[in-house]
Amino acid sequence: MLASPKSEFVTVTDIATFPERLKGGVVAIGNFDGVHRGHQAVLEAAREEAARRNCPAFAMTFEPHPRTVFNPDKPVFRLTPPAAKARLMRALGLDGLISVPFTRDFAAIEAQDFVDHILQENLHITHAVTGYDFHFGRARRGTPDFLRAAGLSDDFGVTIVEAEKNEGGETISSSRIRAALAEGDIALANALLGYRWFFSATVQHGDKRGRDLGYPTANLQLAPEADLAHGIYAVRVNIDGQTHDGVASHGRRPTFDNGRPLFEVHVFDFSGDLYDREVEVTVAAYLREERRFESAEALIEQMDRDSGEARAAFASLQPLSPLDLALTAAGTP
Repeated sequence: MLASPKSEFVTVTDIATFPERLKGGVVAIGNFDGVHRGHQAVLEAAREEAARRNCPAFAMTFEPHPRTVFNPDKPVFRLTPPAAKARLMRALGLDGLISVPFTRDFAAIEAQDFVDHILQENLHITHAVTGYDFHFGRARRGTPDFLRAAGLSDDFGVTIVEAEKNEGGETISSSRIRAALAEGDIALANALLGYRWFFSATVQHGDKRGRDLGYPTANLQLAPEADLAHGIYAVRVNIDGQTHDGVASHGRRPTFDNGRPLFEVHVFDFSGDLYDREVEVTVAAYLREERRFESAEALIEQMDRDSGEARAAFASLQPLSPLDLALTAAGTP
């Protein structure tokens, strides 16, 4: 059951400024990239434990992704950057999020020092909740068993949440979701997330070719590491708290210039100026692959069909979960 979002939800990026009102609470620890259904099980366990203890529930996560720190030439495709992660956790009913800066020096902290100095001296936790595969400290020596033993020794509770599996019996993971997005399998990615994947970006100036075709677009640039399949998508766009349906093309525009990848969104029934504004886009469905057309007229005919398919997809769209419904109600498309 989804708790009411916390209006007083707080995000902290410095352990030294951790607020008093969260101290003595229950912490859910993990990277939580995607805040997918497996992560939600960890966060829900923390929230339920906090309710039993009548204390705050908050999450601890790490930025940037540890894999990016250790392999900067291959940065990780972030499913949920910090702002999106905080929004999801607030919707899940947590009281706060501490986003710890992750560096090589931080990774070198001994596991026992992490427990002693961070969890206890700074956060004053009463209970810790992690997933079955969470490791921490130097050389990843902080295993779930290590955390259990530390809890027994230092008088705080520990809950280890087992793997969450999908309907086919496969473990839900951020890696599976990234792979699904790369393959254009939006239905699978969203099912594993438990909500529809969304991202934020700033509208760029373009060549205005879409306007000439009768389909003006908002041009968005995804992060270079965002491995989203090129193709045509049904999308929802949040503009100033209002949700609009639309259709988007992600790719290199092979009919014209075969240039750098862009995510071009045509917002249905909208005529305002979006240049240099940040918008939020929810990817609802994959419609088809990107392809080259022999003429602008042939492309326009296909765009008409794409728009019709997108509208039809929205007509049958249903919330994937209480979280999905809560995000929509809160203004996230």
